[in-house]
Amino acid sequence: MSDTSPRPEGGEKHWLVRPRTIRNLWIGGIILLIAVTMLDLIVHKHVYFGIEGGFGFYSWYGLLTCAAMVVIAKLLGLFLKREDTYYDDAD
Repeated sequence: MSDTSPRPEGGEKHWLVRPRTIRNLWIGGIILLIAVTMLDLIVHKHVYFGIEGGFGFYSWYGLLTCAAMVVIAKLLGLFLKREDTYYDDAD
């Protein structure tokens, strides 16, 4: 079976896998996380549970939830016996 996936001109990697893009996404994510956490200082919250009233609750809860999803996805990958590079090109 031949590789029919479209490749950009010049044989460059996809923009999402370039190291510069990954670094910029990390920086953007950290800036966004800090901005959302700082909004906690000026936005009045209507809490239903006591834990929601803590400083930066939505930031750390979202971060921990995302980290848990990554760990679960890695464990599911081990269970399904697929490598992390399963969908990568064979180049």
